[in-house]
Amino acid sequence: MFAIKDIRKGTDLFYGDDDEIVWVDRAKVRRLPREVRRLYEDFCVIRDKGRTYGCPTSFNRLTVSWYLNSSSNPNVSCDNDYRFFAARNIKAGEELTVDYSTYNEFH
Repeated sequence: MFAIKDIRKGTDLFYGDDDEIVWVDRAKVRRLPREVRRLYEDFCVIRDKGRTYGCPTSFNRLTVSWYLNSSSNPNVSCDNDYRFFAARNIKAGEELTVDYSTYNEFH
């Protein structure tokens, strides 16, 4: 995902994207068909030492915030409520990246 305009440091990048995150036990995910498990592995926030997957209420409700790529030198940060903010000024055309390890145990 790339910035379509200059973004100032501190900007809430996905304002209004406040759908609930549903927390699903890993045991339930393991019983799902392989293709469905892949959605959980690719898009969910993982916590509790890998025992819990955080996902949208439906994978049909994935918004652009779920498509951020990870970087060890990100320009986006995530708070404890899984909201994303510009960590620095971002120029139009720059890829938006976040450090998954700051909010996701297994990425």
